[in-house]
Amino acid sequence: MNQYFDKINSLKGELFLAGDKSISHRAVMFASLADGKSIIHNCSESEDVYSTIKCFQELGCQFNKNGNSILISGKGFKNFNQPKNFLDAGNSGTTTRLISGILSAQNFTSVIIGDESLSKRPMMRIVEPLNLMGANIEASENGTLPLKIFPSKELKSIEYKLKVASAQVKSALLLLALHLEIESVIIDPFNTRNHTEKMLNLKVEDTIDGKKIICSRKNYPEPFEMTIPSDISSASFFIVAALISKNSEILIKNVSLNPTRTGIIDILRQMGGKIELMNQRKEFGEEVGDIFVQSSELKNIEISKEIIPNIIDEIPILSIAGIFAEGNFEINHAEELRVKESDRIKSICSNLLKVGLDVIENKDGFMIKGNIKNNFAEFESFGDHRIAMAFAVLSMMLEKGGRVNEFDCVKISNPNFLEQIKSLHI
Repeated sequence: MNQYFDKINSLKGELFLAGDKSISHRAVMFASLADGKSIIHNCSESEDVYSTIKCFQELGCQFNKNGNSILISGKGFKNFNQPKNFLDAGNSGTTTRLISGILSAQNFTSVIIGDESLSKRPMMRIVEPLNLMGANIEASENGTLPLKIFPSKELKSIEYKLKVASAQVKSALLLLALHLEIESVIIDPFNTRNHTEKMLNLKVEDTIDGKKIICSRKNYPEPFEMTIPSDISSASFFIVAALISKNSEILIKNVSLNPTRTGIIDILRQMGGKIELMNQRKEFGEEVGDIFVQSSELKNIEISKEIIPNIIDEIPILSIAGIFAEGNFEINHAEELRVKESDRIKSICSNLLKVGLDVIENKDGFMIKGNIKNNFAEFESFGDHRIAMAFAVLSMMLEKGGRVNEFDCVKISNPNFLEQIKSLHI
């Protein structure tokens, strides 16, 4: 589906977004692990989370949807059914990498597959450390899907320092550690997102080497009920749109404000963005609140290496904010963007060239200079949901609008994007 967008004058109103994708993945997994019935309210409606649900249905879990709630009947400790089919993770790297830790502890063979995009993404980053714990996983010759996971002869606890800034790798190891009596210690020197630790109530210590996370079977999940806060990554597109459009003010309700996810807010505020956090509170260990945004005059700032893992998913839309800010916009130390749903550095740069900007592409980032010269542009999504939504926002800022090709890929994270932007558009 190729989607046209007209120029918008301003945005006003309130938004209630679907549940945070990262938290929803984990909630579904932990409910499936638990022995009994759990209830999840406001679960993400994304295709990625549906991929997680489908995988656990194949493993014998039951899911019953009732309005905005899902009742999940979990299977309990090492009690999943052997799947009759390959486990299809679709486009979801989170599904693939996290479920690998769980499947490594089971007493049957399983195979994980995915779509064309996911099948190109690197998997040795989880295969190697999981195998250090005694798992028996094989990737393709290229270190990608399919993953074949065989029963382990002997699992063992581990002390392991993350080599890449990846919450998915960290979570895969922690989910295998849940199945071991002796504690494992995972050291995170990157301060990656910490939903797994919070939701499992794991012991976390600050050390010179980084966050020291301790996990064992005593942390194995029990049935629960929770309401998932809205996705700050989805919210970021509307936040930036309101900041860079004139006479705009919007309120986004009940958003996850986990400190490992709010780097986008911190940076936009430093750029001069009028963003106010309201009604802040904690729910199920997670920080939650409302976000009030007003039109702002922005100035580009230097973005530190340390914050990159915290904003990696928001860089596409942050680059759009950078176009409308005073000065040059520059991102470095973000080579992880090359192995996302698309090569996001290449995707961003090639699209920005279409509006006449000066773009310098580097191995680990890019720089944007100059001013928009074209009143209309046709952008490519590259099948990447975050690229599609970022350039939808840019299209709405152009004098004659724009078009984003293959826009239906937004279903991967936010299938309701079009309806939501229309509800705010005046």
